[in-house]
Amino acid sequence: LNAIDAAEHGATVLTRCACVDAERSGAQWQATLRRDDGSMHRVQARALVNAAGPWAAQFLAEHAHAPRAKSLRLVKGSHIVVRKRFDHDHAYIFQNPDKRIIFVIPYEGEFTLIGTTDVEHHGAIGAARIDDSEVAYLCEQASRYLARAVVPADVVWSYSGVRPLLDDESGDPSAVTRDYSLELDTSQAPLLNVWGGKITTFRKLAEEAADLLAAPLALSRGAWTGNALLPGGDLSAWIGAAKRPDEDFERFVHAVLVRHSQLNPALARRLARAYGGRIDQVLGERSDEVAPGLFEAELHYLHDHEWARSADDVLWRRSKLGLHLDAKQRAAVAAWCGAHWSADSHAEKNATTEAAWN
Repeated sequence: LNAIDAAEHGATVLTRCACVDAERSGAQWQATLRRDDGSMHRVQARALVNAAGPWAAQFLAEHAHAPRAKSLRLVKGSHIVVRKRFDHDHAYIFQNPDKRIIFVIPYEGEFTLIGTTDVEHHGAIGAARIDDSEVAYLCEQASRYLARAVVPADVVWSYSGVRPLLDDESGDPSAVTRDYSLELDTSQAPLLNVWGGKITTFRKLAEEAADLLAAPLALSRGAWTGNALLPGGDLSAWIGAAKRPDEDFERFVHAVLVRHSQLNPALARRLARAYGGRIDQVLGERSDEVAPGLFEAELHYLHDHEWARSADDVLWRRSKLGLHLDAKQRAAVAAWCGAHWSADSHAEKNATTEAAWN
């Protein structure tokens, strides 16, 4: 949503590009980007923001020719998904004997999400995967509280991420600070390094980062995003003035079903949650069903507005529809994407959808 918002405010968003070199040239940065087809693209800018998350230190050392002022501690967090363990819509936080907590959350209607772990990560950042000990840990801790035990065989899907934590020399990965630090170098063309950070503080971080860059770039406009809605967040055209988030959403779903009476209620709810006030852009054309609950119009929208280029983008990255479809149905989505987006899908072949998630 932030990328969509940036694009609609005039930014150029280049996905599937690796920044392989960046260097200062007077008052400018010159960067070389490598597309996934191997072709190179040169860009220049007055400032460079290194917001590469867990790759921030590696980017500086290997591509930006800049000394590293801070070190990151890379900590892997993994999650498991099982068939739903309770029918209500509340989430749990469980206190474990090791003084950590895990959360257990209703997920995608039919599932329960259990996470997370804290494990030091020393391998390739993009290769982080859950291991058997993490699965066993999450199952054991959740089973201490849930009426029905969770065992590894119950896991239908899992995912892992790497947290870029500021290294405060804490011995326990769970105790490492989750704070962030912004480091601005204006000795030449400005370089702003973002160290640490997480999704719960991303908007404050971004506001502070923009404020830091304002002076060296001679920008006078102050912070404006504090009360700005993300794309799709404005439901006023559908329900009038906002009241309470949960009630507003139910009113929105009802309004969608009134305007689009042909919609299956479950599909209307999913699309309402996924696209909010932009839902008419997804429902704006008649289209064939590619897989249960997934129509060509949504696939076109994801390609044109959300940079989807493969079946994995659709089924796992922009949604979790892959959890709800069987292998044959996922293959049908992959075939459709391959036929319609073949020129965009150099890096990912159709077979990866099955290989990556089974």
